[in-house]
Amino acid sequence: MLLAIDTATQYVGLALHDGRDLLAESSWHTANNHTVELIPAVRMLLDRAKIDPSALSALAVTTGPGSYTGVRIGVAVAKGLAAARNLPLVGIGVLDVLAAGQPHFQGGLVAVAGAGRERIIAATYQWRKGRWKTRNDPALLTWAELIANIDGSACVTGEITDEGHAAIEAAKADGVPVTVAVAAFRLRRAGFLAEEAWARLREADGILREVFNAATVVPVYVKSKDIPTLES
Repeated sequence: MLLAIDTATQYVGLALHDGRDLLAESSWHTANNHTVELIPAVRMLLDRAKIDPSALSALAVTTGPGSYTGVRIGVAVAKGLAAARNLPLVGIGVLDVLAAGQPHFQGGLVAVAGAGRERIIAATYQWRKGRWKTRNDPALLTWAELIANIDGSACVTGEITDEGHAAIEAAKADGVPVTVAVAAFRLRRAGFLAEEAWARLREADGILREVFNAATVVPVYVKSKDIPTLES
């Protein structure tokens, strides 16, 4: 049984996945109350699914980039739970989780997470070999900078603020071939974090303890404002 924890931004998610089925999932918006809300929410999720904590065999956590406090809290809780019982811990990037939840379509994908202070973290993806593959490292940007660097058909998913929607609509009016994913796909779901974690665990079967040692999982933060041009 794998517990997935995502607190990287103000959107928080938890999931329980047994390697075949997604047994429970919860997502909500927090006003920077990660510390107060996370542990009670984990307990509630386990209780609702009738899963004893001793049944956990692995954990997954989003390592960022995102808000400094949000990322740090999620990683710290996941590391503590994993270290206490010597369980494997899989760290996965926020934008990779978003990309994993998107269906295939023609064109490029832009995954976005909130970074606070009217900034966003973004990365571009291409569909290759049956899944979305990243084309560049995440970058810290404004919406204007992101739109200015889109060259080719693109769909934006993730945390889109009112400013972001306005910037995208203005770009579309200017002829930029950019669209917005439907709301359900824009939600960063811990269920997809769990799916990705199980896939990586299977790929590393036999060396789980060494590859996914909790001590090696660390938060990831972004300072650069550079982003490669998105091409179709």
